[in-house]
Amino acid sequence: MANEKPPESSKQIQISTGDELSRGRYSNNMLVSHSSEEFIVEWLLSSPSGTHLVSRIVVSPGHMKRIIDALSENLRRYESQFGAIRVVETKDQAFH
Repeated sequence: MANEKPPESSKQIQISTGDELSRGRYSNNMLVSHSSEEFIVEWLLSSPSGTHLVSRIVVSPGHMKRIIDALSENLRRYESQFGAIRVVETKDQAFH
């Protein structure tokens, strides 16, 4: 038992960042576009003063697949623990 490796999910990664990034950003909308070489995910904040770009992330198709798999697994775990998430559709949703 003492020689067993910890499960993948228990590995911790040390991440260094400045104060501004460590606080995080709020996004309530997003746009996704792609070419043959990359996916572009734009995180947006829709507010009374307009829509503002919060962050733009560009990744390879292979990495996008890994991101989707990780998000799907975490969403499954979340709903298993806290119950189904109710999705409210809005007419101005930019999820494309």
